[in-house]
Amino acid sequence: MNAAKPDQLAELTAEDLGTVHLIGVGGVGMSGLARLLLTRGVPVSGSELREWPSLAGLRALGGTIHMQHVVSNLDGVDTVVYSTAIPADHLELVEARSRGLRILHRSEALAAAMAGRRTIAVAGTHGKTTTTSMTTMILQHAGLDPSFFIGGEISEAGSNGHHGSGEFFVAEADESDRSFLVYRPHVGIVTNIDADHLNTYGDLAGLEDAFVQFCQRVDPDGFVVTCADDPGARRLAERVRAEGITVYTYGEAEDADLRMTEVVSSVNGVRYMAALDGESLGEISLRVPGRHLGLNSAAGVLTALKLGVEPAAVVEALAEFSGVRRRFELKGTAAGVRVYDEYAYHPTSMTAAMNTLREVAGDGRLIVVFQPYRVYRTRDNEAAIAAALAIGDEAIVLEVFGPGEVREPGAGGVSLTAAIGLPGDRKVFVPSWDDVPAEVARRAREGDVVVTMGAPPISLMGDELLAALEAAVESGDNGYVARHARSE
Repeated sequence: MNAAKPDQLAELTAEDLGTVHLIGVGGVGMSGLARLLLTRGVPVSGSELREWPSLAGLRALGGTIHMQHVVSNLDGVDTVVYSTAIPADHLELVEARSRGLRILHRSEALAAAMAGRRTIAVAGTHGKTTTTSMTTMILQHAGLDPSFFIGGEISEAGSNGHHGSGEFFVAEADESDRSFLVYRPHVGIVTNIDADHLNTYGDLAGLEDAFVQFCQRVDPDGFVVTCADDPGARRLAERVRAEGITVYTYGEAEDADLRMTEVVSSVNGVRYMAALDGESLGEISLRVPGRHLGLNSAAGVLTALKLGVEPAAVVEALAEFSGVRRRFELKGTAAGVRVYDEYAYHPTSMTAAMNTLREVAGDGRLIVVFQPYRVYRTRDNEAAIAAALAIGDEAIVLEVFGPGEVREPGAGGVSLTAAIGLPGDRKVFVPSWDDVPAEVARRAREGDVVVTMGAPPISLMGDELLAALEAAVESGDNGYVARHARSE
């Protein structure tokens, strides 16, 4: 069930797929592909076992959603699409093979949808979703109506996939399973290269080699955009430039083509001065805080300018950008406690997010509710993940979310909690999802910031935390009320 060789897909278009069925359609990547195909007029069905938030939108677009995995879901289907998370012995895949249906990995189906467009593929260990979203918004603001596929949802559009009328196609390119090597982009963006997915690549050198291959697949008349501040991306730029590939860089480094200076991040957002090839572009300002988000925006700025977008349109678009769901998303406020959600699960992105949240918390405390993502990543990066969590004042750790993985006894959440450099009363392992809201309500007090962080399921907890905080105030039972009463 390995992905087909990229060049075998060169002539395949979305219309060639016929009626498409997506296994596990509710996940953010699969739902984005489904939305993209539906807005293109391709008949789509999908199967799921839980009511993901994305499913209502897919139904509204005409998608058929089956809330069970059964062989009859494939009746009338021409192409079956799966993701790396779907096992080879999944009953719908077994049935698809027995019927002789076309079977494509998600990346292969996405490559078919890209046919005939100039693709901007966004890769990198961190920041792909935000960079893809910002780049898409810039092109939209410039009136270019790009198609897009994003591993998250743009808050304003509420969408992670769309078929546009313009010549550009902006897509998040996933390196975790080598599927980004399926695409032939016109522009390849690499935000950074950090040690991750080593279960696939073996070591950092193997990962860096794959990014070189990704850049080698860029059109001869296209270009690569990388971050001059990131060591891995700098090494990549040197290697692919030596092969004659055009590379442009961004960042605070003095030799960056798009130079960022006077970078300031606060609770009100991040802003910086930008200059391209020494010529000032003025100030670029975003309403979302975090130096790392400013850096992501610079990738979109540089890409758009090199594609001929007017600087004014770039600046105006980013001024309107309010973020991506699951990336520093404010879920609400209850009992004077702000509850955020953040997708970060790798220690580098976790550290950046925690530092930004620390700024936002101000005089309040920062309480992180973390669900580790993948057994191998948690094991291999335990010390660094623990250090990121220790930036907070208190940490609540759930068990590792690792579908299909085997976890050794005593590993996972138990081991990670012990490694966090916080006093014992300020960190706790809570294996049961149902027990977490009460634990948060017991610990939080007015003025605090609580963030749910990590594996995809944790994004569903925000509303439960808000309800628990409200209920605790009404009953006079939460930690803040109790401490306040004792102080009087």
